[in-house]
Amino acid sequence: MHDIEPHWNWRNTYCAEEDKISPFYGREYSEFEFTDSIYDHVIHPQWDNIGSSTLFIKLLFADYHEGSCIMELIGEWNDLLYNDIMILKRNIIDHLLDEGINKFVLIGENVLNFHSSDDSYYEEWFDDVEEGWIALINFRDHVLADMEEAQIDHFFVMGGKLNAQKWRVLQPDQLLKAVENQVMRRISLI
Repeated sequence: MHDIEPHWNWRNTYCAEEDKISPFYGREYSEFEFTDSIYDHVIHPQWDNIGSSTLFIKLLFADYHEGSCIMELIGEWNDLLYNDIMILKRNIIDHLLDEGINKFVLIGENVLNFHSSDDSYYEEWFDDVEEGWIALINFRDHVLADMEEAQIDHFFVMGGKLNAQKWRVLQPDQLLKAVENQVMRRISLI
């Protein structure tokens, strides 16, 4: 896992550590010193520690004017043992919500497992976005199945074309537009 870096190709567009509004403003990163790990696997030092021992993220892009952001995740999303959703919600999401973000794209191809607990923080997050949405893209099928089994899938827009996004070849605004198109199609079907 130490060689899995967060997506770096958008750094000419956005760097969370340089964004005065970002919860990661002022962070410094090493290319050589590996300080964080998930269980017994060290992870690349460019990932952001959010206070969880199993889930790390990278805020790849935020557009406060449009109210949208893109986050990449790595690790194990473990609500059962570590209450990762509470940590993510309180330490990161609440800050972004306070800054006007209400459209969230979570990239989950590096989320290896999901373990559920209750749905209260998911419900709170869903209620907080009001006119926005939370979209999951490129999560592993078994992770999505576990989320469905835990009955938290109705808080997210997920699956289908969202789980086959070739997002790395797009610019952030292009990805947001593609995801929003899928979200609006689904909403219009309801």
